[in-house]
Amino acid sequence: MSLLEVKNLKVHFPVKQGVFSRVHAHVKAVDEVTLSVGVAETVGLVGESGCGKTTLGRAIIRLVEPTAGRVLFEGEDLTQLRGSALRSRRRKFQMVFQDPYGSLNPRMTVGQIIAEALDIHRLVDGAPARQQRVAELLRAVGLDPGHAQRYPHEFSGGQRQRIGIARALAVEPRLIVCDEPVSALDVSVQAQIINLLQDLQEQRGIAYLFIAHDLAVVEHISRRVLVMYLGKLVETADARGIIHAPKHPYTQALISAVPVVDPASKRRRIVLPGDVPSPIDPPSGCPFHPRCPVAEARCRVEVPLLREVSPGHWAACHLA
Repeated sequence: MSLLEVKNLKVHFPVKQGVFSRVHAHVKAVDEVTLSVGVAETVGLVGESGCGKTTLGRAIIRLVEPTAGRVLFEGEDLTQLRGSALRSRRRKFQMVFQDPYGSLNPRMTVGQIIAEALDIHRLVDGAPARQQRVAELLRAVGLDPGHAQRYPHEFSGGQRQRIGIARALAVEPRLIVCDEPVSALDVSVQAQIINLLQDLQEQRGIAYLFIAHDLAVVEHISRRVLVMYLGKLVETADARGIIHAPKHPYTQALISAVPVVDPASKRRRIVLPGDVPSPIDPPSGCPFHPRCPVAEARCRVEVPLLREVSPGHWAACHLA
């Protein structure tokens, strides 16, 4: 059984207008998404800005309320939990946020930030035990335990992200949703954070849903990769299959935009015309057809299903 199973998840935000704030449309941020994450597995999630990656990650851990669908964690449907029942389950899944500057409370010390979860879930008894646990977590992410008395503004971006990871580790989760955890960091620091996440996974058996733009990073850290476009999954396969043999035209365009080290490389750059359509009124048929370089007449009227086009490789494209 998978650690996490997401089935037909939808997140639609109402758009209101007028004096009486009547709902006249919905933003379909996530639309009929199904995925799974195994124990101690890293699954990458990629796509353009605005495709719904972050909303999907937040909906999985109930920071955003799903409109429909099921989120099964260890076989239990999280969408049915409320109050103290949900709070107790939140020990098992946490999130590392994209912004290492905005995700930490500037008025709390590092020790207070990390210990907050320990206090909420009553995982330690007394101040000495709390201080010892905070020191252990700081050491685990490569920071000096003496930093517990400092404030977030005294640290660099990479150090702040380590603090965010320590906070997530405090409750000993089995799954961490990493929402672009390295996109705001320098390249050298990115490598350090990626290596830290991999080491922690080996030591603690943590599973990751790793949301990112950088396909090179995703290939390095992920076992499987999911590609999103306009709130839907359009392709899924193992990391090597996505990077080196993409089947969907959208994935092919994303791969062609990745910088290559060898200037003599003959990779053909695929430039997509136009902008991403509005999720309020998505196109009929295949949502990618207005920008697709190989779209046919059926693409404009028939919605492609996510189907297995080769062993373990799934794509939502009529022509794949």
